[in-house]
Amino acid sequence: MTRSETQALSLGWVGMGRMGFPMAERLTLAGCSVSVWNRTRMKAEPLAERGAKLASNLADLANCDIVFTMVSTQDVLRDVLFGSSGIFSGNARPAMVVDCSSISVEVSAEIRQRLATFGTEFVAAPVSGNGKCVKGGKLSIVASGPKSSFEKVRSFLETIGPMGVQYVGEGELSRVAKICHNVFLGVVTQSLSELTVLAEKAGISRNAFHVFMNNSVMGSVFSRYKAPAFVNLDYTTTFTPALMQKDMDLGLSLGRKFEVPMPTASATRDVIQASMDDGNVGDVDFSVVFDFVAKSAGLELKPEDIQVKTGLELDDAPVDQAVGQ
Repeated sequence: MTRSETQALSLGWVGMGRMGFPMAERLTLAGCSVSVWNRTRMKAEPLAERGAKLASNLADLANCDIVFTMVSTQDVLRDVLFGSSGIFSGNARPAMVVDCSSISVEVSAEIRQRLATFGTEFVAAPVSGNGKCVKGGKLSIVASGPKSSFEKVRSFLETIGPMGVQYVGEGELSRVAKICHNVFLGVVTQSLSELTVLAEKAGISRNAFHVFMNNSVMGSVFSRYKAPAFVNLDYTTTFTPALMQKDMDLGLSLGRKFEVPMPTASATRDVIQASMDDGNVGDVDFSVVFDFVAKSAGLELKPEDIQVKTGLELDDAPVDQAVGQ
C-alpha cells in the first residue's frame, strides 16, 4: 500500500495499559487517524492531547477500518470483541482486527473463526518488550495470519515495532512464537537470578557482575534493561508474576501437545509458583523471583543504589513520520 492509502485508513485501539498506551501513541505521533478506547477513560485522555480521538464505547470502533487490541487476558479480548457491549455488538464491522495480546493458540483460532463469520480479517501480532521498549523504539513484533492481511498492516506494525516485524506464516503460528519467547524469558530470569546470587555470595557486587555479563556475548536487550531489578531491587512492574506463570503454563501445554520434553521450563515454572506462594504477587514485576532465589540461598538482598545503564536511555526516540512508505 502507498503512504497515502495507508494514512487514509482509520484505526481503532483498545487497551491503554503499560504497553497499549505507548503503542497507540507511536501510531498517533506518526500521523495516523487513531480512535482509542479504554475501560478507564481517564487513562486514554492524555492521548487525545496528542491527536487521538476518544471513543465513547467499544461499538464505535467498529466503524474503523482496522482495530488493534492490546489487553491483559484472552477473556478480556473475547469480551471487548464479542461481549454484549463489545466491538461487534452493533451492525458495523471493521475490515480487520489486529491483536497484539498474549493469548493461547486455541483461543486465537477460536477468535479468528468467529471474526470470519463477520467477514473480518484477523492478524495475530504479539510483541516482545515493555513500555520503555516501545518508547525507545526497541519493540519487536511477530505476526501470523493471511499474508495479504499482514501486508495491509505491515507499515503500522513497523511504526509500533521498529526493531523488527517478523511474519511467520498462516493461522496462529505467531502465538506459538510468542509463547516460546516468554518461556525463554522466564527461564533466563530464573537462571540469571541463581547466578547473580551465586556471584554475590562469593563476594562480587551485583553491579560488577551485571556490567561484565552485559558487556559480554551473553548480554542482551533484556538483561540490560533488567539491570535495575537485579542491582537496585527495582521491581517496577512491566510484567507480573501471574502473567509470567500463565505463559509458562501455556508453553508447557504446547510441549505436551507436541511431545517436546521441557524439564528446564518445568523447573522454572515451579520456582515462579513457589515465589508467588511466598508472597511475591500482585502489581510487581516478575523479576521479583530474584528475591525468592536469594532467600532460598540464605542471602539478604539490599539495594546497591548505583545508577545503571539499561540500553533504553533514549526513551523519547522519534517516531518515523513516513508510515506506509
